[in-house]
Amino acid sequence: MAWAERAWRNVRFHNSGRDCVSIKDIGPKPQSFDLEHATLENENYRTVVWSGRYLQVTLMSIEVGSDIGLEAHPDTDQFLRLDGGRGRVQMGPAKDQLTFDQEVSDGWCILVPAGTWHNVTNIGDERMQVYAIYAPAHHKPGKIHKSFAEDQADQDDHPAEWSVQPPVTRPDKHG
Repeated sequence: MAWAERAWRNVRFHNSGRDCVSIKDIGPKPQSFDLEHATLENENYRTVVWSGRYLQVTLMSIEVGSDIGLEAHPDTDQFLRLDGGRGRVQMGPAKDQLTFDQEVSDGWCILVPAGTWHNVTNIGDERMQVYAIYAPAHHKPGKIHKSFAEDQADQDDHPAEWSVQPPVTRPDKHG
């Protein structure tokens, strides 16, 4: 079955006083939606909303006191932006050498070079709402993880075959 024929998950976001927004990861086709609204309304740990051949957009919602999870992606650059909440970002060359430490809040971005150990912890009193752009694509198109535990247990979360990946893909590292 060709990628254009696959049925990716359709995600709906509601907001009082605003129309319902429906986002479907349609693969590497043109797409537009209100990213800030979708990010703020997302209640899942991770929701993949668009997958291209070279990059991918995901939405994340992190509970108070929780974190994204200490990790390093050897072959993936990341851009993260907070659209709600407060966080503490830590990064460094090794999981026990997180030399970069910065508080971030609504409107701040986090730039994570490939191979860098990183974590973002919610230090606020409300959910931390984040969107992330991965290059290259890092997750299965349309994938939804309701919680961090669900993400960790998932054995079927790989980029689409049609996405452009490094010739040799090295596994992620987790803290």
